[in-house]
Amino acid sequence: MSAATPGARQMPLDLGLARRRAMGRAEFLVSEANETALAMLDDWRGWPNARLALIGPEGAGKTHLAHVWMSESGAERVDAAALMEADAPGLAARGAVAVEDADRLADDAPDPLAAERALFHLLNLAAAEGCAVLLTGRTAPSRWAIKTPDLASRLQAVAVARIDPPDDALLAAILAKQFSDRQLRVSEALIKYLLPRMERSFKAAGEIAERLDRAALAAGKPVSRTLAAEALGWSDSRESVARGE
Repeated sequence: MSAATPGARQMPLDLGLARRRAMGRAEFLVSEANETALAMLDDWRGWPNARLALIGPEGAGKTHLAHVWMSESGAERVDAAALMEADAPGLAARGAVAVEDADRLADDAPDPLAAERALFHLLNLAAAEGCAVLLTGRTAPSRWAIKTPDLASRLQAVAVARIDPPDDALLAAILAKQFSDRQLRVSEALIKYLLPRMERSFKAAGEIAERLDRAALAAGKPVSRTLAAEALGWSDSRESVARGE
């Protein structure tokens, strides 16, 4: 193995450390893809009917942005699939609540209809209490598989903040953050190598970082272009080896 390029940042030796996800506002990566959604959450006291749906593809940063909002609003967090009617009064009394993965009630809730009743009850109590409600999901509420007519009607009226697919700058930053969260340091050259070859999605960035983390741990080596090409099955691994990368 060739010597490391001077100045290149390499993976530290503590490969076995558990992943630490940074969820603060300072760690939220802002670009044209999400700046409008961030501005809408910052203006949470002005939401129509005190409700907002934060939507975007899987891995887009909805949970991170929801945590930023919870930190600033004092909101309680609940998974939509785990919501029960008995929870609604206490949540509404908090003054702000984030209901995550509200689009997945039909798939994830043990009793979808009971979860729908609980969400409907929460929205009604929140309106009476002046409680702000943030809902997260992959698509707009009008597309959620809701069977309770009154709840479907309520959700269709909720304002939407959308996180769009990432541009190059945001995708590069997300890759870097995914590696950092896993205690992996990589060179900018590696990020530039990955960008044009990967699927253009937030989810793919997380999957690549996970695969390279595992590959580096198994090989006992830093994350390099050579290791990345081999671990991801990309065809230019021999070219990378020839260059000593």
